[in-house]
Amino acid sequence: MSEVLAPKTCTIERLVTVDEDVKKVISGEKTATRRNGRYADIGEIMELQGHKFEVHKVYQQSLGELTDEAVQAEGFENVESYKNYILGMHAGMPWLPHMKVWVHEFRAL
Repeated sequence: MSEVLAPKTCTIERLVTVDEDVKKVISGEKTATRRNGRYADIGEIMELQGHKFEVHKVYQQSLGELTDEAVQAEGFENVESYKNYILGMHAGMPWLPHMKVWVHEFRAL
């Protein structure tokens, strides 16, 4: 039985939009992205520059649960480099270990 997910708060077209991240997805360096809201359903297809990717996992995780291995799927070497990237994009955002984010994992089709 699959877990019932909260309603989507955005669309899959907004899941990966930063050019650097798009390149990482296409090259296979990035196979997951974390967002404050849920942007995709399992099985939904994301298209980036003519390449298609299927979302195969969607779940919540707290920032305090992040590991170096987890953020390597985001295309970062370690949690610290990921944290610096996120805080650089969202000025004034606090990094709270208990804050929950939605993880979207995807694979090339």
